[in-house]
Amino acid sequence: MTVTRKISLLFLMLFSSQPLVAQDDDFVFYSDLARDWYQGGDYFEWTSTTEDNNDAKVNIFYRTWGDETKPKLVLIHGFPNSSFDYHKMIPFLEDEYHIAALDFPGSGFSDKPLDGYNYMLAENAEIVDHFVREVVGFEDFALYTHDRGVSIGLAFLGNYLDNPYPSYTVNYHFLSNSGMFLPLANLSAVQMRMLDPDTAEQMLAFRAAQPRSTEGEPESLAYSDIFAFNQGNISLIYVGRYLLERQANEVRWLENLPRSPVPVAYLWGLADSVNPVRISHHVWDTYLNEREAQSSFWLLPTAAHYPQRESPEEVAKIVRMALTGQIPDRESEGDFMRSYLSSRAADDAVFVGHSRIEELDFPNSIEYTPSGYRVVD
Repeated sequence: MTVTRKISLLFLMLFSSQPLVAQDDDFVFYSDLARDWYQGGDYFEWTSTTEDNNDAKVNIFYRTWGDETKPKLVLIHGFPNSSFDYHKMIPFLEDEYHIAALDFPGSGFSDKPLDGYNYMLAENAEIVDHFVREVVGFEDFALYTHDRGVSIGLAFLGNYLDNPYPSYTVNYHFLSNSGMFLPLANLSAVQMRMLDPDTAEQMLAFRAAQPRSTEGEPESLAYSDIFAFNQGNISLIYVGRYLLERQANEVRWLENLPRSPVPVAYLWGLADSVNPVRISHHVWDTYLNEREAQSSFWLLPTAAHYPQRESPEEVAKIVRMALTGQIPDRESEGDFMRSYLSSRAADDAVFVGHSRIEELDFPNSIEYTPSGYRVVD
């Protein structure tokens, strides 16, 4: 955050009555959580690369945490939320890692143009590249992606793999609950209505007429503030069109996984009803199970769509294990699974090993016959 902006915000905190008014657009905060998140960040400017956006410029919000000398971790958020989705997980990792997160255009505290701006996944992948190179200057980092952010991460991965001389190294790739293979998702009626111009206009009018929450449970109040910032409740209607881009590109993006040398940890909240666990099994079996690079698959039994919010300490544990070399290789998966599962608590992640079909060779001193089991002489 710039010195000028810090001073301005500090002045507002000291000499203004609550709720705090944000500097940029006279936005009124009713949530301390949201206000603190906003105050802790800064902005960079981005010129859109999508043809129909006509070189529009947007200001993109980002934050960093932790010691700059520690290993780097970049967090990519999903839909309909923002970097704030990681607010419960970051405290479990910020002492060990230098963490960076951003709000994509149309989300969180970033700009949300409503004049026909296109919020494209492919462009978001380019924003990630710019962010790590030019804004935070990461040369070696792990990438954590969730929901819509998984598609952004897979598009980014493809660009990274196709670049013969990237200026940075992606050392680990985390993927979490996402409709990354839409034929197996449970798309809601609301999601479908966002893709119809007639019903989308009705939804816009309905959302615009809804009063803001001014009190309530702290986390819910924070989300209410963040959604309302720069008319975010309306911009979501347009950001939601990403499903069309995902549908057209999802297989091509998924095919980046088997050709990637970057180790992968795949996490899934078991109780996700929108993106059910059948998606994760399909993606694992089709794109990750057979690849040579290290891959691990984890199920979070008490989490649903947001493991980083619903099981933050457990997700942080998996991140830490992966980034400190504690994931077993294929030959030792069985021993690891027996040891790990023997001591896990009910809400701990479940480790899922690779599927390896092998011819079993039982001891031959006893044989099966339809008449009975017989001892071999």
